[in-house]
Amino acid sequence: MAGPLPLGDPAPSDGRLPDDLPVDPSVPFSAYLHVPFCRVRCGYCDFNTYTSSELRGAKQEDYASTLIGEIDLAHRVLGDAGALRPMDTVFFGGGTPTLLPAGDLARMLDAAASAFGLVDDAEVTVEANPDTVTPGVARTLADAGVTRLSIGMQSAVPHVLAALDRTHRPENVRTAVAAAKDAGLAVSVDLIYGAPGESLGDWEASLDAALELDSDHISAYALIIEDGTKLARQIRRGEVPTPDDDLQADMYELADARLAAAGFDWYEVSNWARAAHGRTTEENRSRHNLAYWRGSDWWGFGPGAHSHVAGLRWWNVKHPAAYAQRLAASESPAAGTERPDDESRLLERILLLSRIREGIAIDEVPPANRTRVAGLIADGLVDPVAAVKGRVQLTLRGRLLADAVVRELTD
Repeated sequence: MAGPLPLGDPAPSDGRLPDDLPVDPSVPFSAYLHVPFCRVRCGYCDFNTYTSSELRGAKQEDYASTLIGEIDLAHRVLGDAGALRPMDTVFFGGGTPTLLPAGDLARMLDAAASAFGLVDDAEVTVEANPDTVTPGVARTLADAGVTRLSIGMQSAVPHVLAALDRTHRPENVRTAVAAAKDAGLAVSVDLIYGAPGESLGDWEASLDAALELDSDHISAYALIIEDGTKLARQIRRGEVPTPDDDLQADMYELADARLAAAGFDWYEVSNWARAAHGRTTEENRSRHNLAYWRGSDWWGFGPGAHSHVAGLRWWNVKHPAAYAQRLAASESPAAGTERPDDESRLLERILLLSRIREGIAIDEVPPANRTRVAGLIADGLVDPVAAVKGRVQLTLRGRLLADAVVRELTD
């Protein structure tokens, strides 16, 4: 289970939005549908997920109907606020969304599409564990309107998967990708590097295996040790080593070089896409994740999910049982809310936009910090050609030290 929820103001029980909220209907709108169920908990994971023994009366078979209750609430709330608009992207995340029957995912998507509508070229993504994707599942999802499957490969090396507590068999990744492609779905493959005991050679083998899958998109995330996880406890007890920052940097550079050689372009620090299967590089990027990084509006459905509309943020109660109880009582599942001030919003905007390839306009950086861009260029962290054109864009070295760049730009 994830850590504690943020501190914030109490959320209204009816979910209503403030009357003075500056809603802009031209801002893209997205939906995130959280499915909080997992067969086992991976040692590194601090997401808001639950195994069967932790559900305390909540039932997986009831979950789709419960979440549709929040969709109905959102339709009313956004309609009352003049914020109702069609969805540009939809993302089923988890947990393991494909632990639910594909028909349940289809029912949730249909309810959201009926409530809000979908733009003509909407991107609809489902995260999937390789062991849960069959040809039948892939076809049902495609028929329901899903356009993209994001498959949690993590590694192709058995001992690395074991270190991460991943239970899928490496060969099932290929089967899952084939099923998705046969159903006409775009495919993203997710990798993690820097696991205890993983060598540079292991990582190279995983990259080679991922490239052989002929996917449209690859994500590669450095393993982060989160407080409260099994892995953090193992490291604290000295049972496994702390991830090596220098080795992780070498792994990132290897990934960028191998992916670039295979035609993939980076568009965010941990994400690469390429032109493939009749779609351009831009079309194969994750539009849903770009919506977060660019500060669009979204509603997060499900236990612990976070939402953002016109600068207002709120988050739901964490446990599936509490979430279901709120909705059964015709109450909003929101646990808290906040409206960050202008300074906080600017800091977040710089933090997020600096991570994507387009970067951020120098004019958006606080005036007192703009003179530091020259130093960042001298240190090899910011692209000098982009800076001449008025933008801060990270170099490869800058991507490795992105947090340091943000500190210079924001104090």
